Amino acid sequence: MQFRTTASHLRALLIGCACLLTAPALAGPNPAAEAQTLDILKRAIAFRSVQGPGNQTPQLAAYLKSVLVAGGFAADDVTITPVEDSAFLVARYRGSDAKLKPLLLSGHMDVVEAKPADWQRDPFTAVIENGYVYGRGATDMKFGDALMIATLVELKRTGFKPKRDVILILSGDEETTMKTTEMLAAQFPDAYMLLNADGGGGNLSEEGKPTYFALEGAEKAYGDYTLTFTNPGGHSSAPRRENAIYELAAALTRIGNYQFTPQLNDITRAYFVAAADRAEPKIGAAMRAFAANPADKQAIATLSADPAYVGKIGTTCVATMVNAGHALNALPQRASANINCRIFPGTSFKQIEDELVRVAADPKMQIQFIATGTTASPASPMRADVTAAVKEGLAFGYPNVPIIPSMSSGASDSMWFRVRGVPSYGVAPIFLKDSDDFSHGLNERTQLSNIEPGVAYWKVLIKRLSN
Repeated sequence: MQFRTTASHLRALLIGCACLLTAPALAGPNPAAEAQTLDILKRAIAFRSVQGPGNQTPQLAAYLKSVLVAGGFAADDVTITPVEDSAFLVARYRGSDAKLKPLLLSGHMDVVEAKPADWQRDPFTAVIENGYVYGRGATDMKFGDALMIATLVELKRTGFKPKRDVILILSGDEETTMKTTEMLAAQFPDAYMLLNADGGGGNLSEEGKPTYFALEGAEKAYGDYTLTFTNPGGHSSAPRRENAIYELAAALTRIGNYQFTPQLNDITRAYFVAAADRAEPKIGAAMRAFAANPADKQAIATLSADPAYVGKIGTTCVATMVNAGHALNALPQRASANINCRIFPGTSFKQIEDELVRVAADPKMQIQFIATGTTASPASPMRADVTAAVKEGLAFGYPNVPIIPSMSSGASDSMWFRVRGVPSYGVAPIFLKDSDDFSHGLNERTQLSNIEPGVAYWKVLIKRLSN
């Protein structure tokens, strides 16, 4: 895959985001929007917007539309499109020049499953404790949705008129099939650019000090593979050497112990170089060594051992689900597992499938790639205007924080726009400690201190990049 941003260009952006901004600062406190952000967030968490029976994504979309209409959007400019058990929302903030390509603001309304019995608090009730909001979606990503919507309402209230249309697009199945995202990308194939609130973001030290802001210009592809072993089975009182569960377990152990060849591209090299000075000394040294030589074994071992960095150095595959056997008193006739892979740009789904087969090293194993609606996507160019807007937007809450190009280890809605040629950037103004990142996990939480600077940030980005 060709990355259109050169390493020298990235270095220039990192230094030159000294981009001196001559216009007066746009940031500042916005108490009404900040209060509304928290209200939207608490209400949004209460909707169980999870794929399957009882999916409340359509109801969440209806609530968000009511907020936008009450905030000054024409009802006809906010549409909800049902898709299977979900829906997507589009809200158009009309600009003064309809001929200009629109600026897209992206997020998603759905969340991953959360079982109340496993949580310390009800995952679908927003709980405020010690400066944090707890609940499913507190980080991924109802917080981001609430910030964007409250900011758009604030801009309407103050009479702001963009030159180009600003269009909020909220998908309804980003965590699963991404059908709504693909439909949205087809609806806006010629957009000016997409700003995704589900990517990028700020890093805090464990003491709460801002260390850097990751401006995401690329992401890894998402791939699921089912591994299956089948046996004739039989009575459990007569065990046989062949056992589908043991065979699957052995294959999973080999895959679990395997490391895919680490890789670098221009964006990740620039990230490691820039982030090294802000990481703890051991991690920083490993970052520099890896950027200089992606085959450095010590650097690989150090970065691989840290969940915050293992996904940045290459493809990762991990077992996420297992299903085996059919009766307590019978030998298993079938055992299967799902392997979830996050694939480095430039590597195909078929290449990873072939590598899994080789590592599992058992000819009896069957493997199947699961089409989950994802696609591989190219990187977006690191643009000076985007970097400058982000820098100005961060100045209110995080002055002088370094802005670092980054590649997401996960997958987001951006991929469907990048493959259509729409420059897409992860720009979430949420700052987290590594120890506070519980996206998709138990007791998901985010600091409420992100609200005030988050609204100020979005006001700047929308004003700058829509004009």
